Amino acid sequence: MSHLHLASSAASERMPENASLSAFDRELDYVFATLRRLGALPHEVEDLAQELFIVLHRNWPSLDHGLPLRPYLFGIAFRIVSAQRRRHVREVPSLNWEPKDESLGPEGALQSKQAVELLARALEAVPLPRRAVVIMHDLDEIPITEIARNLSISRFGAYARLTKGRNELAAAIRRLLTGKARL
Repeated sequence: MSHLHLASSAASERMPENASLSAFDRELDYVFATLRRLGALPHEVEDLAQELFIVLHRNWPSLDHGLPLRPYLFGIAFRIVSAQRRRHVREVPSLNWEPKDESLGPEGALQSKQAVELLARALEAVPLPRRAVVIMHDLDEIPITEIARNLSISRFGAYARLTKGRNELAAAIRRLLTGKARL
């Protein structure tokens, strides 16, 4: 066994402690450009670059330093930006941490009551066959196919009644509002 001896590769040679930092510094412009090209928001690029450096530094001893570094950096950047996008989808950003008071104040309650009265009066101006379709679809949120089946009309007929009923309702509301303005 004396003819076998240990051969060391360039990758296993001892690298200086700050080798990962100097490699990162050399490729910093590439890292920033890659993060932007992958869709990172401008205000996130620096933070994502720091995450990339942490991954690079952690894995530096196990890297094959004979291979180019940029493909490895691109892979890290891709994974980091993908994770960031997944976080954005899950998170709902809010600037106001206090819960909103959903109750209406006195003025809001009065306006709401007036709006309901206006709608009720305007609906009276719409003929019953069209009024039924408008109420079922727009207020009760029933799908048009179910409305057609319940009223024993075709789907086309239901859509026609809905369209004409909406137009008549809008015209009735306009008449009521302009009539109030004249009083």
